Amino acid sequence: MRKPILAIIGQPNVGKSTLFNRIIRRREAIVDDQPGVTRDRNYADAEWSGVHFTLMDTGGYLPDKDNLIHRAVLNQVLEAINEADVVIYLLDVKSGLTNLDQEISQLLRKSHRKTFLVVNKVDNDTRELDVNEFYALGLGDPISVSAISGRNIGDLLDQVVEALPAHVAEEDEATDIIKLAIVGKPNVGKSSLVNALLGKEKQIVTEIPGTTRDAIDTRYRHGEHEYLLIDTAGLRKRSKVTDEVEYYSNVRSLNSIRECDVAIILIDARDNIQDQDKTIIEQALKFNKGILLAVNKWDLIEKDTHTAREYEVDLQDRIPYLNFIPVIFISALTKQRIFKVIDIATSVFEERRKKIKTSELNHFLEDATTANPPPAPGGKYIKIKYCTQIKSPPPVFAFFCNYPDLIKPNYRQYLENRMRERFGFFGVPITLKFRRK
Repeated sequence: MRKPILAIIGQPNVGKSTLFNRIIRRREAIVDDQPGVTRDRNYADAEWSGVHFTLMDTGGYLPDKDNLIHRAVLNQVLEAINEADVVIYLLDVKSGLTNLDQEISQLLRKSHRKTFLVVNKVDNDTRELDVNEFYALGLGDPISVSAISGRNIGDLLDQVVEALPAHVAEEDEATDIIKLAIVGKPNVGKSSLVNALLGKEKQIVTEIPGTTRDAIDTRYRHGEHEYLLIDTAGLRKRSKVTDEVEYYSNVRSLNSIRECDVAIILIDARDNIQDQDKTIIEQALKFNKGILLAVNKWDLIEKDTHTAREYEVDLQDRIPYLNFIPVIFISALTKQRIFKVIDIATSVFEERRKKIKTSELNHFLEDATTANPPPAPGGKYIKIKYCTQIKSPPPVFAFFCNYPDLIKPNYRQYLENRMRERFGFFGVPITLKFRRK
């Protein structure tokens, strides 16, 4: 049985993300004074007094139905109400009651969801008196809090956990669940891919670049495996990060790469690979993550039987280290090969966990050094005595020799290439360490 879901909804800039971060006790949702910073639903595990639940942050409810982003956010809020077991309807004491509050209250009454009417930014006794006007919404007694200072948050959560339905706490699946970060430049189709995999609009999708700003985690099951899909804000060059919100979006995207098992890097088939795509790949390599390159919008390319191969060769010419990274051509819009992305990512995940016996490694080492002995710089003959795997995941190998500092980069690359030929590690960066023996 799943954990119960607690959703926070409300107008823009009432402090939903601040309350979200306060409850989960860390900065996960982006917080900024700009209205409408949060657009998608954002999920995180939370706990209070031994009760575990899933907390959901939502985009601000916006009534402008002619605005594409606003309409998409409205749909997300309605979906959140339907998905949640309990709802916190957050209001701003400084703004007072508005006509829009009445519209949201009507939606909540129709939903028959257990709702807590919470009035935020109540920082003193004077503000406390202003809370009484919210009784007019007909959603019960308003609860005054200050999300930024933590005032009355504990009292609120005491009431909330009593209202949450009974559940069986999930066991820790950290070793079983496969974490997939879907990363790439803005507007390459990351959210469209997630939605296509899920079969519903979990994330907001528009043609406006940068629609997704937070990193959104979604549970997903495919075949025998369970996955955590992390749909991230599009990574931009630092020179193009013009405000604090975009800065934190970039930070969140890089954190998603750091925390995932496999990075699914999307590029737009129409643009070919660009410097920004290379930077994203280099970040995944830096953190030793499994890597899969998915060329999206393949349906928009005029092609013949040789187009895919020619495109892949061109990619490898532009980025030589792509020779061990799998490339797949997909269309999130038409769902072409989207489930194959998951299958390949799963194979990369298994490759990243692979362990090679020391005896097999030493057979490999003997064959590799016999075929191509290490150079002898300055007449110093290098003898690599044995090799062993010292970590997995990610795979790290130690080579013990008499002059480790004299091993040149080209010989390191030779050993890595031979190791991949023998043992695979497709889609996985491997680390070779040379130590004195």
